[in-house]
Amino acid sequence: MFFTKHRQLIRWIIIIASFAIISLILWNTYVFFQKFKAEERRKMQTWSYAQSDFLNSFKNGLDGEVNNVTTFIITDSTSTTPMILVSPKGEISSFNNLDTLGIKNVDAFLRKSKLQFEKENNPIALSYFNNKTNSDEAIGTLYYGNSPLLNKLKYYPLALLLIIVLFGAVVYFFYRSSKIATQNKLWSGMAKETAHQIGTPLSSLIGWTEILKGENTNPEYIKEIEKDISRLQTITERFSKIGSLPTLEKVDIVSETKEAYDYLKTRSSRLINFDIKLPEHPIYVNLNTQLYGWTIENLVKNAIDAMKGKGNLQVSITQLEQRVKITVTDTGKGISKNEFNTIFEPGYTTKKRGWGLGLSLAKRIVEDFHNGRIKVLNSEKGKGTTMQISLKTI
Repeated sequence: MFFTKHRQLIRWIIIIASFAIISLILWNTYVFFQKFKAEERRKMQTWSYAQSDFLNSFKNGLDGEVNNVTTFIITDSTSTTPMILVSPKGEISSFNNLDTLGIKNVDAFLRKSKLQFEKENNPIALSYFNNKTNSDEAIGTLYYGNSPLLNKLKYYPLALLLIIVLFGAVVYFFYRSSKIATQNKLWSGMAKETAHQIGTPLSSLIGWTEILKGENTNPEYIKEIEKDISRLQTITERFSKIGSLPTLEKVDIVSETKEAYDYLKTRSSRLINFDIKLPEHPIYVNLNTQLYGWTIENLVKNAIDAMKGKGNLQVSITQLEQRVKITVTDTGKGISKNEFNTIFEPGYTTKKRGWGLGLSLAKRIVEDFHNGRIKVLNSEKGKGTTMQISLKTI
């Protein structure tokens, strides 16, 4: 109960805490990187002192006697830091931890590496003490780059950020999927409740129709009322099926399309010129008649809205090998090519009033429940649109 009531507050606490942890990790990584870099510089300074001491031993005529510590530091094989020693005249006198195997112009490679090292770290001057002049004499300059470990560590924060972003994306999509699933469950519950609520007045209408029959009411009136009652029953069945897997039956799609077409034609504007082209032979498919009729209704109503209640509308059926194609063509305002897929997304609508669910629902009925395809076959601004449904025949 507490978590439900303070869900928003808890969510913000988690987000702020996550950012704080990320910032702390990145800061500690940066501090560690700087300390590691400073440690490498100290090692290079120690090496430069050892090198100076080594050269100073020979300079003072000590017959090459070199301190053991100096020898150990200079010959230490565990160091992986690349370095280049440049003489006071600017000539490269030696280098270490640089792979020159297979390089044709080694001198050019070393000079290029020297420039790169100079950007990465400040060079270290080497000198030894001259007893005769009582002053320091320059030996050369040490240029060194970042060790392989330091270079790898440099990309660690980026890798960490990438992992965090991917983890955040997984959490987001999980949360979004959970939210969508909850919404779908809510919509299914509302649809079933709507079907239940319609059932009560519908039963009453059926009863009143029977009474009207006994009152010598014009049979034509009774017939039209019964058509609307039948339509309400169909709508009730549609809503009751939302959230459930519909059952498919072998039916003639030609007759089902004709039935939906006739109903919509009699209840639409007389300024619309309806036309239908159907084959003379039946075409059988696995179909849920209520949901298919709903799809045709959505396509026709969208076409009528696009024409603003005035224009030409054609419904046609053609069979090609193992597929049957149902097309609905209007002379409305048309849509641009970049909207061909967008119009099937839930909530997308170009009308001032509407939920943007008609075509999304039609797509789900055709593709998810009937393993078919629905698409915008062609459309041109100001001239009209042709929608096409494709289903497999049996």
